[in-house]
Amino acid sequence: MSGMTEVSSLTGRLLVATPALADPNFDHAVVLLLDHDEEGSLGVVLNRPTPVDVGDILEGWGDLAGEPGVVFQGGPVSLDSALGVAVVPGGASGEAAPLGWRRVHGAIGLVDLEAPPELLASALGSLRIFAGYAGWGPGQLEDELVDGAWYVVESEPGDVSSPFPERLWREVLRRQRSELAMVATYPDDPSLN
Repeated sequence: MSGMTEVSSLTGRLLVATPALADPNFDHAVVLLLDHDEEGSLGVVLNRPTPVDVGDILEGWGDLAGEPGVVFQGGPVSLDSALGVAVVPGGASGEAAPLGWRRVHGAIGLVDLEAPPELLASALGSLRIFAGYAGWGPGQLEDELVDGAWYVVESEPGDVSSPFPERLWREVLRRQRSELAMVATYPDDPSLN
């Protein structure tokens, strides 16, 4: 990778929308970065469930999707495409990755939704299906970080499969060992302070 060292890559981290972020697409969003390098960034919003059942659009994958077993809106780009993100227990260690799964960070990886679901069924700890994704061009995310639009925090494997995605924004902030934990207590409408 030219120009960018592994250290500065935010792949596998969470972007947590700050109260300063004005874009309604990302209000209270928690984004898992799946790719971040000098060519740009790509991630999925972890806390935007839709009413659509996974089984309704991807036959065979519905049984593997964690609660709630619905498709999540991963972001405003390519809403007609589906991305599968799965946690493979032990996937972080040196074990060979299961067929149809590509490690992104630690035990978190991308699922090949063209592969037969049964290939992966025994290996998956949790699976979430996203329609669309969030994307940033070269340097765009860095500019937003400078502007204070996002907090960057470590992800935990359970974030991907949180059964209560509506609580994820506060939960992720609350577990930080810094002033970020205080942000979790802010009312949704800052004018109410």
